[in-house]
Amino acid sequence: MRSYLYVPGDNPAKLAKALTVGADALIVDLEDAVPPSGKDAARAAVAAFLAGAGAAAGGGGAVGGAGAAGMIAVSGPRVGLDHAFGPETAISAGEAGRPRVWVRVNSGDIGHIDAAAVVGAGLAGLCVAKTESVAQVAALDGVLGELERAAGLGVGSVKVVPLLESAAAVLAAPEIARAPRVVRLQLGEADLAADLGVTLGPDERELLWARSQAVLASAAAGIAPPVAPVSVNFRDLDALRDSTVALKRLGFRGRACIHPAQLSVVHEVFTPTEAELAAARDLVGRHEQALRDGSGVCLDAHGRLVDEAVVRSARRLLTQD
Repeated sequence: MRSYLYVPGDNPAKLAKALTVGADALIVDLEDAVPPSGKDAARAAVAAFLAGAGAAAGGGGAVGGAGAAGMIAVSGPRVGLDHAFGPETAISAGEAGRPRVWVRVNSGDIGHIDAAAVVGAGLAGLCVAKTESVAQVAALDGVLGELERAAGLGVGSVKVVPLLESAAAVLAAPEIARAPRVVRLQLGEADLAADLGVTLGPDERELLWARSQAVLASAAAGIAPPVAPVSVNFRDLDALRDSTVALKRLGFRGRACIHPAQLSVVHEVFTPTEAELAAARDLVGRHEQALRDGSGVCLDAHGRLVDEAVVRSARRLLTQD
């Protein structure tokens, strides 16, 4: 999955439009994008939206196919731009197919209420705002089990992406990554920067350690890499490309977006070229032949020695969602 587009949960028109702009996945937001007075109405709107998505997907499983390991959410500004889904930025839905739908829920008991409203066939999983501990995820796991049984879903089918938005959460990332249902981690960088008291410079090095911590914790727990955070500047696409390339090098896969104009750049960065795919297939083939010949190492097309660790990266490229 390359892109994850934020959509406010309290705007049915934007929810419908978001299905057509070409994002690989949607993050329907019941947290920052919805004021407290609008939570109940937003839950009803999102439930109706998901019911339609579930029916369109054949009445079961995640939208766009089974499996929910490709989606996360990030913290940031309210996603309520009136022009965010204008026709001038639309990308043909046929380029990427129907997006998977995730819902960002509030933390704690309010989040449990959110979950009760949205768990059903059209849901890929929940992105849990302001996750602080394994205990918080475990409590949600118990609630989700009851909701899944009531909805006729397999227990454990609703996946969870904790959103780490504080210093304490980042330090607890290795434990949270191993909590029930967790398939990815994500940093909520606006809240995190405020908690740390840092001001980001042009290269955003102030959050380098926290970002690397999320990548390391994910790899150690054997879950998918985290998804890159949003860029709130949706007009400077050159800067978006540079920062997305840098985050990809750091170990992030895919990026959350706040505007459809950002999708084409994010897709460009996270879509392997035919040359990259061909090189990966060639490397895997050479290694498999070496194993058949009784050796654990081989030479790549340029005559460089490679072993299983290098080949693992090639396999990941060929199998990434």
